[in-house]
Amino acid sequence: MFCLSEMEDTVRVPPDLLNLPLEVAIKKVLQKLLLNKVLSIGLCVSIYDIKSAEGGFVLPGDGPATYKVRFIIVVFRPFVGEVIAARFKESDSNGLRLTLGFFEDIYVPAPLIPRPNRCEPDPYNRNQMRWVWIFEEQEYIIDDSCQINFRVENISYPPVPTEQAEDAKPFAPMVITGTIDDDGLGPVSWWEGCSERNNEDDDT
Repeated sequence: MFCLSEMEDTVRVPPDLLNLPLEVAIKKVLQKLLLNKVLSIGLCVSIYDIKSAEGGFVLPGDGPATYKVRFIIVVFRPFVGEVIAARFKESDSNGLRLTLGFFEDIYVPAPLIPRPNRCEPDPYNRNQMRWVWIFEEQEYIIDDSCQINFRVENISYPPVPTEQAEDAKPFAPMVITGTIDDDGLGPVSWWEGCSERNNEDDDT
């Protein structure tokens, strides 16, 4: 899910940061440039280390100092088929939205929720719908009460829109589609009782 990637780039450190230690100043610039940005290798979530910085030239008539920098970043790069633990964020008639805290564009569409199920108004949140899985005459509500395990089905990188309506949702440069329709997936509370029963069977 996470990996380290080494990169090299030209970094311009503005005059107001030149009073800081060089590594701190360069990290601040790189964080502004790369943090939470989707690159060709995945989503940059952290600047891990500065390997080297060469140069420091100030061009005539220019304020920033220019460095050639080698650095390592932490990249969020899930793969199809990977099982990830997330938290519930919201739900509507189209399905679920999950979050990892640093990344919130994870969607479980209605066809990838275990069936039989139903979608009903959430009695605790008038602006939200909630999903209920029905199994052996028992009802299992999907909410924010516990961790949710999902399996990655697809990762997409939508093109940046040239225009966006004022009331449109914020643009998501990376979107993950997941499923909870399989054994061991969904809220972990669904499977805790099953695990306990299996342990009892093993003891006997």
